[in-house]
Amino acid sequence: MNITFKRILVSSIVFSFFSVTNIYAGGKTYTENEFLDNFGGKTKQIIKERLGEPDKKELSVKPTNASAMIGNNDADDGKSKKVKVEMWYYKNIVRYDAKHTYKETEISFVNDQVRNIAFFNNR
Repeated sequence: MNITFKRILVSSIVFSFFSVTNIYAGGKTYTENEFLDNFGGKTKQIIKERLGEPDKKELSVKPTNASAMIGNNDADDGKSKKVKVEMWYYKNIVRYDAKHTYKETEISFVNDQVRNIAFFNNR
């Protein structure tokens, strides 16, 4: 009886270890809803901890003379706060059915917090 208890205990510890490591292991895929629930509104630090480094990063840059082009000359008055927009791209991490993943997932950050998530197959 004592041996059976030890086997159950060891088995449950090993199972727990593998379950936890699978959550954080690279190569994990998510459904659309799982991804949105787990990563929407999170910080860059949390995204990096859970998903690792992205495959690609891009910074949004405001073109020179953009305010004049849209007729909003008050936008460059120096009183507004600076906004940093950055996009991170991950490949094949979100499933849209049992056998297929989106080719690319874009996570957009505004001031280091997730503000938009998009899934693409046409890039």
